[in-house]
Amino acid sequence: MKVVLKNLLSLILPVTVTILVPMAIGHQLRPSGLLTTLAGLLLILCGLIPLVLTISKLIVQGRGTLAPWSPTRNLVTTGLYHHVRNPMILGVLTILAGESVLFRSLPILWWMILFFLINHTYFLFYEEPSLLRRFGKAYLQYQAEVPRWIPGLGKLRRRSVKGISLDESSSKSVSKVKNQEN
Repeated sequence: MKVVLKNLLSLILPVTVTILVPMAIGHQLRPSGLLTTLAGLLLILCGLIPLVLTISKLIVQGRGTLAPWSPTRNLVTTGLYHHVRNPMILGVLTILAGESVLFRSLPILWWMILFFLINHTYFLFYEEPSLLRRFGKAYLQYQAEVPRWIPGLGKLRRRSVKGISLDESSSKSVSKVKNQEN
């Protein structure tokens, strides 16, 4: 029961970002035409799919939630996480893009951009260092092979780090992060 409650509470984050904030800033949220309605709904559906897949992956394989207050116990690197490190956020951004198109809402578009910038900053300064401390070499290798935002860039990244021994660099990076904590 406790696990179910944690997972339900963690859904506060995507609900707030994709429903409550757009309702608060969108004023009159009514679809405005057949083409924009279809395009917006298609984008929303395309965003919901990775959102649902990644949340379930974090619960089942990661043995945790999407929320920072109840993080996963295992590093998740399969499924959509094999192609990009933040597929859930990409799903949310796609939902917000869909809402912006569906309702022809510039405020929702600006919210989408702000949400991306907030998350990018959060990942750089908190989440990625935290994952490195928790998962060490495994996360460092994952970080070297899988792009943060754009799927497909992993192949380019793998070529650029091919000559680097992840064993040597990972122990230095893990030590560096641990020294920064002290």
